[in-house]
Amino acid sequence: MEKEAFIPLVVKWAKSHGFKEIQANMEGYETPKSYERAADNTRFTPDVTGVNMFNRHYLEVCVKSDEMRANISKWKLLSELAGMKGAKLYLMAPRGHVRFAREAVDQYNIPAEVVKID
Repeated sequence: MEKEAFIPLVVKWAKSHGFKEIQANMEGYETPKSYERAADNTRFTPDVTGVNMFNRHYLEVCVKSDEMRANISKWKLLSELAGMKGAKLYLMAPRGHVRFAREAVDQYNIPAEVVKID
């Protein structure tokens, strides 16, 4: 299943957990702000962002894919940005992808909270 199919689930989770001003990379929502990595001008757009406790947090769908390197780079960048703003990166893992998400966080030392969604 494509990663985009899970974005509505992430939005639903964010709403049920008190996030406000939700932006999502899907129809009907304002698109989250993109970030550019200076080293190679690669642009990253978070899947979902939301404000909770006065900080804008990043919520990324985490599924096993062939684009692992790109995902790791994106997650590292977003976790750094979140950390600078006192916010958090959430890796939203659908059933069957939770262990993969946890292993990626451990292996690549990414400060993120893995959340199971279905």
